Amino acid sequence: MSSTAQLSARERITSLLDDNSFVEVGALVTKRTTDFNLQQTEAPADGVITGYGLVNGNLVYIYSQDASSLGGSVGEMHARKITNLYDLALKVGAPVIGLLDSTGLRLQEATDALNAFGEIYKKAALASGVIPQITAVFGNCGGGLAQLAALSDFCFMEGKQARLFINSPNALAGNYKEKNDTAKAAYQSKSGLVDYVGDSEADVLNKIRDLLTILPSNNEEDSSYDECSDDLNRLLPNFSSEIADSKKALIDISDNNYFFEIKADYAKEMVTGFIRLNGMTVGAIANRTELTDDSGKVIERFDGTLTTAGCYKAESFVNFCDAFNIPVLTLTNVNGYKATVEEEKSIAIAASKLTYAFSEATVPKVNIIVGKAYGTAYVTMNSKHIGADLVFALPQAQIGMMEPDLAAQIMYEKEAEGVRKEKAAEYAALQSSAEAAAKRGYVDSIIEPETVRKHAIYSFEMLFTKSESKPYKKHGTV
Repeated sequence: MSSTAQLSARERITSLLDDNSFVEVGALVTKRTTDFNLQQTEAPADGVITGYGLVNGNLVYIYSQDASSLGGSVGEMHARKITNLYDLALKVGAPVIGLLDSTGLRLQEATDALNAFGEIYKKAALASGVIPQITAVFGNCGGGLAQLAALSDFCFMEGKQARLFINSPNALAGNYKEKNDTAKAAYQSKSGLVDYVGDSEADVLNKIRDLLTILPSNNEEDSSYDECSDDLNRLLPNFSSEIADSKKALIDISDNNYFFEIKADYAKEMVTGFIRLNGMTVGAIANRTELTDDSGKVIERFDGTLTTAGCYKAESFVNFCDAFNIPVLTLTNVNGYKATVEEEKSIAIAASKLTYAFSEATVPKVNIIVGKAYGTAYVTMNSKHIGADLVFALPQAQIGMMEPDLAAQIMYEKEAEGVRKEKAAEYAALQSSAEAAAKRGYVDSIIEPETVRKHAIYSFEMLFTKSESKPYKKHGTV
């Protein structure tokens, strides 16, 4: 692959695809309008190169906007080439990749350009949940194009030159570019829109190739598989120390420590990404209480609660996994909901959406309780109560309504402190232990931390042929 800092639209395509695999479609298509002297302006390929090729031998459809041709602006024929590509991709069941670099709507075509955006949106909506859609921003991606990036399943962004915005920074009340450049990758990666920010164009393209190797081509494939060279019974002696920074725990569980993280800079207290178990792609979600560097030094701490952003991050990930038949693994360590005035405005809605996503998902679902599991926040995190197929717990897991000390304080408010301590210990044993939950059937097995990998693998192998039917409905409303 090319490591050139600035690539042309065609070079981006050839750098992403396998060598000599690109076949262009619609190379001679160009604008039809002649208004505002457009007939005197050359527009090669109408500002977008479209076609198909291979990534690691698998078919993909791709379009790349050409900023050197009318600024890569979107007009009637530009959009027609993209929608035609979607039609082909839907017919054969292959992913669509959009490489975005455009000044936006073509002003000379006015209502035709507005219609063009609508046609692309409609195709993207139609393809949602049927074929994976990936966009990558390399230059300008403003206004309506930002919506196209948001309509895709995954959005990548080059970290230096790319700009992504609905309204430019200077158009925001009380703001200007130098004060807060809301179009830059550093800002958008924290908004939840951008899944990965690359150091260079080559980095972004390599990351897209990596993602495509672990995703199914469409929603009718069982999943994406690779040969596993790792020991299926490999023990995890360091797992207990990795629970706080659950990203490291997921890396340890995965085949050959593979982990493709999604939205790393957004809602860091909730980790989402793809791992492999016995070669099978698995969507992984985990609560996090610490963010550590490679040396183990704590960079940031979290309080173990569900937040609005964390719920939305996990919800969208569960929905993607369910749409494309990717099993889901959760590592649960949650003690309630974030308690701030600002969170109170939105946490109920966000938590209900996550609860709904887990409840509706029909893919294999395995939950491992690695720490605290308190209240309805625990119920929301893929518990057996809302449909998890198998739930495991580590021996020291705490499962219940609330912290034992707080429960005793509420129930024995008028008693002496010694009595409250005694009742707290009794409550912990009878109502808040992993064993108590297992005796009631809410936990299927209590497992040792070092055996987590093999239990997860065996569980998903057993659930491979899972089939679950839901009541007929057009769609849910949550």
